[in-house]
Amino acid sequence: MSRIPSLSSPFLLGFDEIERVLDRVAKGSDGYPPYNIERLPRDGNHPERLRITLAVAGFTRDQLDVTVEESQLVIRGRQQDDKSRQFLHRGIAARQFQRTFVLADGMEVLGADLKNGLLMIDLARPEPERVVKTISINEQE
Repeated sequence: MSRIPSLSSPFLLGFDEIERVLDRVAKGSDGYPPYNIERLPRDGNHPERLRITLAVAGFTRDQLDVTVEESQLVIRGRQQDDKSRQFLHRGIAARQFQRTFVLADGMEVLGADLKNGLLMIDLARPEPERVVKTISINEQE
């Protein structure tokens, strides 16, 4: 059975890369760590922005990496098993994760904060530019 492209309208030209990104994002999410995305309104010092909050209880700042790689926000967590500890019950596993968010052109990461087991990453939404370009029409004889 062949897949019908979701962006197959003849009026949507050049969106092949977006379709590939959507496929990659759909395949790459395992649910850990859980996260929220919220819109924060404009205030005196900040423009309207988005905040991604990930639940990373048990991770220290040194065990977390936040990077932007080719228009993707990548958050990685790495924990090592402490061999010196002897557990009678192990319900909280040391684990690694990688969570990826695809960023629109112009999105800017403002910063990241770790507080009470929550990693908060703020992103600025670009103000859309209204561009009107007049194309001259050549007359051919």
